Amino acid sequence: MQEITALTEAPELEGWRRVASGKVREIYVPADGTDDRVLMVATDRISAFDYILDSAIPGKGAVLTGLTLWWFEQLADIVPNHLLSVDVPAEVRGRAMICRRLDMFPVECVVRGYLTGSGLTDYRETGEIHGVSLPAGLTQDSRIPQPVFTPAAKAELGEHDENVSFERVAEMVGWDMAERLQDLSLQIYTRASDLAAERGIILADTKFEFGVIPGGDGTVVLGDEVLTPDSSRFWPADEWQPGSVTPSFDKQYVRDWLDSPASGWDRASGERPPALPAEVVANTQARYFEAYKILTGRDL
Repeated sequence: MQEITALTEAPELEGWRRVASGKVREIYVPADGTDDRVLMVATDRISAFDYILDSAIPGKGAVLTGLTLWWFEQLADIVPNHLLSVDVPAEVRGRAMICRRLDMFPVECVVRGYLTGSGLTDYRETGEIHGVSLPAGLTQDSRIPQPVFTPAAKAELGEHDENVSFERVAEMVGWDMAERLQDLSLQIYTRASDLAAERGIILADTKFEFGVIPGGDGTVVLGDEVLTPDSSRFWPADEWQPGSVTPSFDKQYVRDWLDSPASGWDRASGERPPALPAEVVANTQARYFEAYKILTGRDL
């Protein structure tokens, strides 16, 4: 893989004014304020355990943007999205999108198809996942009989999203809209899971964000990033074995290293995580690029 210069800080872009920064993305609006477009730039920053790490993964932002664009094409018949153009400033070409501004719902629309992460913890404690009863005898990375919608309330930067019930989502956005978000999330997951399976990849779980166009007719629009290694767990199907942890194409590799004795970091200490070794950066980068190539069938 050729050497790539990492983008970690928000660049100055002619004609655009930066208005917000997230863990990974920088958000700009037209400097003259003449319209409702937003420019979303995916940096190469990486976060874990609610920290933005001091290390970056070169090219990661291009993978996130490229995969999102590819998935938008695959999902266009299910739900409209916020993409307007990829005619972006040269400094961020390949890692940025010009999008329609949306009023976003304050909900992370999570769908789980396999028992892992916090879903596995929930199941082991209660026999349920997010209040949905599951059969006895499931184990690490087991397939869930039917994908489960497990929403979360969005938190401020640096805070944990809070798992919430469907009823709580209905209180936040209205019952009809809550049902619409659940239905769309499950439809998208099913389509994406089938497409990934054709390419030898399991989509274990993922999350979506939706909004509506300000002043529009209320049509739900898919926004933010979609089905990337940052927002999803992708597993190689030929290495999946219920009862054991499946290797992944996402940043779980970074989380695992931080949780290992090799990092020397105690998650409960309140201290920032250490910088990632060059080997961990390179291996993480390779996973992101491999996910892109397997899913899309092309090199970035």
